[in-house]
Amino acid sequence: MSEQPDSFAFDAESEAQIPKILARYPAGKQASAVIPLLYLVQEQMRRQTGSAWVPKAAMDVVAQRLSMPPIRVYEVATFYYMFNLRPIGRYHLQVCGTTPCMLRGAEEVMRACCDAAGVKGPGQTSADGLFTLTEVECLGACVNAPVLQVDEDYYEDLDYDRTVALIEALKRGERPPPGSTIGRQGSAAEGGPTSLTEV
Repeated sequence: MSEQPDSFAFDAESEAQIPKILARYPAGKQASAVIPLLYLVQEQMRRQTGSAWVPKAAMDVVAQRLSMPPIRVYEVATFYYMFNLRPIGRYHLQVCGTTPCMLRGAEEVMRACCDAAGVKGPGQTSADGLFTLTEVECLGACVNAPVLQVDEDYYEDLDYDRTVALIEALKRGERPPPGSTIGRQGSAAEGGPTSLTEV
């Protein structure tokens, strides 16, 4: 692929993190650090290019750093959805499509993402390069479904209009606070606490 860089090197910020990561694992078991190092690569790419992804050249550097065959790193990187193997937009819109979110309106959240972000569908990036849309499996916030993950932040209790408002804010360079978009406290009932309301 032409978008793949010919080389990769950890920058000073990443290099400062690597000894701390490797210290978590016993001697001779440094291969266990493959996921944290791949994540470090992805965050470095976000800093350097505005697109959080893991190029093949970086996987090779991780393999060399951890003294493991490159194929083992490729296997990990291709298995986990948290790693993007090609450049993505500035904002990664990840719509949960699992049953609880689907029952509570995930299709409307997906439609709002397509309409407001200018994305044709899952797996696509907007023409302006701002948004990449992905349908993902359970994000683990089922009680506040439907859920949209934007990069690392969860936005919960969404509908079409609230999703459009979120995307419009992102376009303006604003980052709304993550969490419930209807003011729900934690995982409390949608109308507020129904038990233990008095001390």
